[in-house]
Amino acid sequence: MTKKTTIKPQDIVRDSINHIPLRITDTTLRDAHQSLWATRMRTDDIMHIIDVIDSVGYYSLEVWGGATFDVCLRFLREDPWERLRQIKSRAKKTPLQMLLRGQNILGYKNYPDDVVDRFIALAVQNGVDIFRIFDALNDTRNLEVAIKCVKKYGGHAQGTISYTVSPVHTVENYVKVAKEQIAMGIDSLCIKDMAGILTPIAAERLVSALVRETKIPIQVHSHATSGMASSTYVEAVRAGAGAIDCAISPMAGFSSQPPVETMLAIFSETHYNASLDQDALRQVCKFFLELAPTRQLNAHAADNIIDPEVLLHHIPGGMISNLRGQLAQQGALDKIDQVFDELPRVRADLGYPPLVTPTSQIIGIQAVMNVISGERYSLVSQEVKDYALGLYGRSPAPMDKAIVKKILGKEKPITGRPADLLKPMLPDATEGIDPKLIRKEEDIISYCLFPEVALDYFKWRALPTDQRPPIPADVELKKQRDANKPAPPSAVPFLAQADYDNISHLVDKIGSLSFSQITIQHGGSAISINASGVTAAPLATAGSAAPAAPAPAPAAGSPAKPAAVQAATPAQPVAAPAGPTINAPLNGTFYRSPGPGKPEFCKEGDVIEAGASVCIVEAMKLFNPIKAPFKCKIVKMLVEHGKPVKKDEPMVSIEKL
Repeated sequence: MTKKTTIKPQDIVRDSINHIPLRITDTTLRDAHQSLWATRMRTDDIMHIIDVIDSVGYYSLEVWGGATFDVCLRFLREDPWERLRQIKSRAKKTPLQMLLRGQNILGYKNYPDDVVDRFIALAVQNGVDIFRIFDALNDTRNLEVAIKCVKKYGGHAQGTISYTVSPVHTVENYVKVAKEQIAMGIDSLCIKDMAGILTPIAAERLVSALVRETKIPIQVHSHATSGMASSTYVEAVRAGAGAIDCAISPMAGFSSQPPVETMLAIFSETHYNASLDQDALRQVCKFFLELAPTRQLNAHAADNIIDPEVLLHHIPGGMISNLRGQLAQQGALDKIDQVFDELPRVRADLGYPPLVTPTSQIIGIQAVMNVISGERYSLVSQEVKDYALGLYGRSPAPMDKAIVKKILGKEKPITGRPADLLKPMLPDATEGIDPKLIRKEEDIISYCLFPEVALDYFKWRALPTDQRPPIPADVELKKQRDANKPAPPSAVPFLAQADYDNISHLVDKIGSLSFSQITIQHGGSAISINASGVTAAPLATAGSAAPAAPAPAPAAGSPAKPAAVQAATPAQPVAAPAGPTINAPLNGTFYRSPGPGKPEFCKEGDVIEAGASVCIVEAMKLFNPIKAPFKCKIVKMLVEHGKPVKKDEPMVSIEKL
């Protein structure tokens, strides 16, 4: 008698698990730390764990592109090309992926076609397998050359839809954009939801339409900022998307991607299977849990796990942490809510561009400047002007005519492909630079993308190791640690707690006098109180240096200072220049010329017309031309080229004509 076999429904599901593979791209080494740590992960951090990550079984590892290139040079003092090479030397199993901004490459403007070609050739040579290529405006004219070059050098060209919500962004519009990219030869398509605003229902509708209309592999990228991304992934995969982007749990959530562990648990009850190594994931998780406290900056930490306001301001995950840091640098972190309110208005003014680099930076920083200056569009970066001129491509909707006139004056926007206006850059790219600073072809490309930043790095790199200034990212962390470390009573171990409390009360009482240091004689000690905290030392005895002389008695009618208190003589302020000055509108770096090797805008003694550019203040990664307020003569440049300036600091002394 044949034994009857009972088949249960769950067995059918298990039986079919391997028939629909789910591909997962890990973003931990690029977008995750860009979103949560302002891209402060070091190459050494990556190399400590890359072998384990490579063994997980991911479809690809996103390790390069986005802000990593700029931050490596600017803040970490690392060569981004060397980072890529090191990762490739150890990640033998998993394809490496980068985020490429189309004609913008990795910068904030369009670059000539020759630079795009050589960048992609070198990226492939150094280890990139998959290029996710996007344009912030979904203007496919800006993707054409990049897609062609990726295919030419043997890479996988993944096209991209930069997702946003506006009156002009519809499913039909996105399908049209996808078909244009397919005609250019892309191998797959990514829906890039950079702000986490793609709802589950919208994802199902968009993916279904793309599957029906295009027949191309679809990947979905989202951020957890609004709390919807995990559900969005489920609906997108059920509708036909074959790949999703995730991060390891300590680097997930908030403004990063959904955690890979969570998505695996969700899909384990379906017929989709990613087949990842759970033990390897646990090792990776432990590593980043331990690393996080040494890399997260306070200014970049989110206030809440979920930010429902993102559904209004649409700021992408990769920019939120940077925006907080940039506002902190301007001393304006308290104005972040005003910036969030202003940003949608700027976006509407400028034709509803999707907020993804570089437009997220362009629109976001314009909102910042509108808030800081107190007058909308009174301060406009060169990048905003270029955007209004059409040098970034077509705006999705018509821009506000009055705003455009205020930005451009009498200049007229262009109508053709922006890069067609650009001359080849490589033939004389490094003209005027000391040849000793350039070590390889990759350095030339780095310089083309970020001239000032790359040159600063090359000079730092050329110094003997023991003569190099501190790494900026290390300085940031030290300041944070020092700021978080209160001066405890134990700093003055031989004071009783009551004495310490009395001293603290006294400091509070006289703090408004703004002394740089206060010295109090207490028993046999001289107690010094300054910005660094409280310290104490024995009073001088016979044969030792004499203590400081007591402060002179106050003049008649002046308020008496507390007894036994001495105030250090405050530094005398620098004399203000006579006559009018042009002051810094915000914190940044002062430049007398538009770039290395280019002539200065003006020199001392020059007469310039009202509205002419005098200098540049680079702030928040954008270049802000500073204009002459009226016809004037340049009397004196008060700041050296390349030096930092503070808001309202006089930069140029002028004489009105």
